[in-house]
This record gives sequence, C-alpha cells and structure tokens, in this order.
Amino acid sequence: MSTIFTYVPHPRVEERLKKGPPKVAQAAAKVHGSGTIGQINAKVGLKITLIVGTMWCAYIFTIVALLSAPSAFTSHNLTIIIAWISSNFLQLVLLPVIIVGQNIQAKAADDRSQATFEDAVAILEEAKQIQAHLAAQDASIERILAGVSTT
Repeated sequence: MSTIFTYVPHPRVEERLKKGPPKVAQAAAKVHGSGTIGQINAKVGLKITLIVGTMWCAYIFTIVALLSAPSAFTSHNLTIIIAWISSNFLQLVLLPVIIVGQNIQAKAADDRSQATFEDAVAILEEAKQIQAHLAAQDASIERILAGVSTT
C-alpha cells in the first residue's frame, strides 16, 4: 500500500517568499513610473512630504499665519477675515498636521502588513508540519493495515 497524498506547494508561496511584503518604493514606482523622471518625482514628493509633514512645520506655519492676522482683523472686512481663517490659518496649519497623522497611520499600516506577512509565513510552516505529521500517520496506518491484512 502506498501513500495517496503528495504535497505540492502552490507557486504563489515561493513567489511571495521571494518578494516579501509590499513596500513604499514599489508603490511609488506604480504611481510615478519606474523611469528616471518617475523616480525623481517620487523622491521630490517624498522629501517635501517629509519636511511639510512635521509638527515643526505646523508650528512655523502657525506663526506665519498669525503674523498676518492683525491686518486681516483690523480690516473689519468679513470677506478678508473669513479668507484669512480659511486660507491662511486652516489650510496652512492643518496641512502639516494632517500629513503627520497620515504618516502615523501609514507606519501602522506598514507594521500590520509586515506582521500579516510574517503570520502567513508562520502559518505556511505550520501547514507543512501538519502535512509531515499526516504523512507519518499515513505510514503508521499503512503498517497497521499491512499487519491486519496478513493475519
């Protein structure tokens, strides 16, 4: 009697192990292209985002916005005051604060992606151990059956 089951790994397993989890550089290439101009655009965009997306930048933008506040409010013109609040203050100050929050969320997403990848690799290894265990059980059952059928 021979074992009926033969384990054949799915091709995606080896491919995924070689690639690893998705990375920012891969996403940038998909968005901007993998050519020289795409790489430059991605680097410039990332650098600006890293600079603007800090609380220090938010503090600087707050000071810049507040410097223009007296002239807006002393104009007593409601349109100018609303324009200052919406354009100078809210947009200028909230932009870096929102980027900071997005950076934190992106880091958490990257950490989840890495953990999911590592969990999937661990589950694959567990499944391989289960297959080995089942193969050993099959061999034992075959020996038992061989002993039963000869008596």
